[in-house]
Amino acid sequence: MPDPFPEPVPIRLYLKRDDELHPFVSGNKWRKLKYNLVEARRLNYQTLLTYGGAYSNHIYAVAAAGREFGFSTIGIIRGEDHRERDTPTLAFAREQGMHLHFITRHQFRNVADPVFRDQVRQQFGSFYELPEGGTNELAIRGTAEIIPEILQQSPHLPDYVCCPVGTGGTLAGLERSAPDGLQVLGFSALKGLALEKQKKIQVFSNFHFGGYAKTTRNLLIYIRAFEEKTGVRLEQVYTGKMLYGIYELARQGFFPHEAVVVAIHTGGLQGRSPELDG
Repeated sequence: MPDPFPEPVPIRLYLKRDDELHPFVSGNKWRKLKYNLVEARRLNYQTLLTYGGAYSNHIYAVAAAGREFGFSTIGIIRGEDHRERDTPTLAFAREQGMHLHFITRHQFRNVADPVFRDQVRQQFGSFYELPEGGTNELAIRGTAEIIPEILQQSPHLPDYVCCPVGTGGTLAGLERSAPDGLQVLGFSALKGLALEKQKKIQVFSNFHFGGYAKTTRNLLIYIRAFEEKTGVRLEQVYTGKMLYGIYELARQGFFPHEAVVVAIHTGGLQGRSPELDG
């Protein structure tokens, strides 16, 4: 990406366009669902059930994937206050055929409780369960395929591969497949996330802009400028924060001169703020 930033910095930036994997099941959600859908089909499940909030990229993707591949879908949604009026995410999920079941935030904190899970089984019968955010062992198997693709596609051997961090499923997959000498950088969208630097991984928690789903005017200005220069659409929850973080680190001299940096666009454009188009 030639000259994508507000001012030149001495790195070579490449963008892995996982946002273009599928029009609705994009980015890391496609990666996380891939082997889970294969397993659900192998086990002859007809229904997918999962959990999420009213603006969840995961709920959006599961609803779309269910329709695409012939599964019924059920979404257990945090926050009964959304029952009367759908968010755009929930309206899309309904259009894809997902049944939405609303529970209180207190109940949602206890979704792992065996009593709650028994109640869900009694109410909805047989289903293949996907966790909130979609991260499980099969999801990590899917995200582990990103780095081998990058090594095939990139014209230069990367020094760094960067990704946003939410539940950590993409980061875990990158760590699993990263060869020696390749550094994986994570940029947390969550406030207060603290991870020690490991041999292959370093996570930055100072580019969250207030926490999950939070943003600032400066971030929105940065994203608009990036989009004008590159023609690549971003969102402010994950990928926009990562690219801002890469720019700031480059300005501060974190990267060696002319380092090859590959950033992963993890999709999620359904969560793009209307302010970015204003």
